Amino acid sequence: MPRPTPVASRATTQPAPPDTEGALRFSPRNLALLAAGLVAIILGYVLMSGGDTVLAPLLLVLGYAVLIPLGIIF
Repeated sequence: MPRPTPVASRATTQPAPPDTEGALRFSPRNLALLAAGLVAIILGYVLMSGGDTVLAPLLLVLGYAVLIPLGIIF
């Protein structure tokens, strides 16, 4: 004896909203910190190519280790 085929439900289901809990949302403050980090990094490399051995590494550390992470965290 063949099995009866299941009847499709006519109720429409709404798709679940996307999970935005882990999504990164950048505010103007984040973008300003990221931009400042990028400027510090570029300036550090420009100074390093000119032979500066004091200010260039400080700017690179400031950009890579301080400003970019702060721009992502806040």
